[in-house]
Amino acid sequence: MTLHHGPRPPGVTAVAFAVPLQGPTGIYGPSCLTFGGLAAEQLNASGGIAGREVELVLVDAGRHPDAVADEVAGLVTSRRVDAVAGWHISAVRQAITRRVGGRVVYAFAAMHEGGDDTPGVFMVGERPANQLIPAAHWMREQHGVSRWAVVGNDYIFPHVTASTARRALLGTGSQIVQEAFVPLGTSDFTPVVDQLRTSELDGVIMLLMGQDAVHFNRQFSRAGLSEQLPRLSPAVEENTLLGGGATANDNLFAAAAYFDGLAGGTSDQLASDYLARFGPHAPAPNAVGESCFEALHFLAHLARACGSLDVAAAAGLRDGFFYESPRGLLRLRGNLIDQDVHIAVADGLEFRVEDQIARTA
Repeated sequence: MTLHHGPRPPGVTAVAFAVPLQGPTGIYGPSCLTFGGLAAEQLNASGGIAGREVELVLVDAGRHPDAVADEVAGLVTSRRVDAVAGWHISAVRQAITRRVGGRVVYAFAAMHEGGDDTPGVFMVGERPANQLIPAAHWMREQHGVSRWAVVGNDYIFPHVTASTARRALLGTGSQIVQEAFVPLGTSDFTPVVDQLRTSELDGVIMLLMGQDAVHFNRQFSRAGLSEQLPRLSPAVEENTLLGGGATANDNLFAAAAYFDGLAGGTSDQLASDYLARFGPHAPAPNAVGESCFEALHFLAHLARACGSLDVAAAAGLRDGFFYESPRGLLRLRGNLIDQDVHIAVADGLEFRVEDQIARTA
């Protein structure tokens, strides 16, 4: 894969590809790059985006949100790029939309808290209504987990997601009884683990990102809490399992639209294409990397349906627009993408898909 930084070549559709290469979420970066590169190669082999070759302009989204937004704004203002796409935390998305919202189409790949109606922004990932909340219901029904603690990073996605879940679980037999939020980059979870050890809980909802989740899982396991307290996360993926090591993953559940090994025609094809292109030692296929693949393919579907990537043209994309992907059927609802969501349990360094918990309407 070639990621460009120089002057814009003629006859291309250039996309600011914002993915984390450092910081707590930098653990996801290699997967984002391989999946993004595969998507660009596939699109270019079939006509590109809007009939032009796709070019990815790499932006390191693991930096402070304002630094990321400054770089993206420079690329947009200079007309170096036609669109923005990639996986990054919601704090980065908010900083980017404050600078360039309404000026270019923006395919935000990550799971999200919803509620962003900025013109041109399309939220490609999962959200609490079809991810965390049905997963919590499933955990109650299948494993008797009803009293939850939330442990999350201290920024918008964990806070809003926890608040949404707290309200949605009222009257369902499940409840969130305590919450703890820590800064991004936290490596010592001793106070949090000690509190969990002494609380009357059935499980822990993890809203921790990347390396923070790795540190927490290791310390949680060393404290002997894995057997008594299942963990559930909308963000843990295969890289996090590898980072923590097999002993840190007992009784760890994740909800996502994609897992490595998810059965199905387009999922199987993606796995085969990924292996053929990058070999057996590439970053593990996972939901974060695959979401970057989805975001770039979404831009191609958008351009095909609307005739261009102009924000005004994209506003005409009809509600209910749908297409098939490795996640199954994807359907547009406003600026949100509905998708099938599954729950899986960690089995050593891999996930074993247990059930489908949400289905595209």
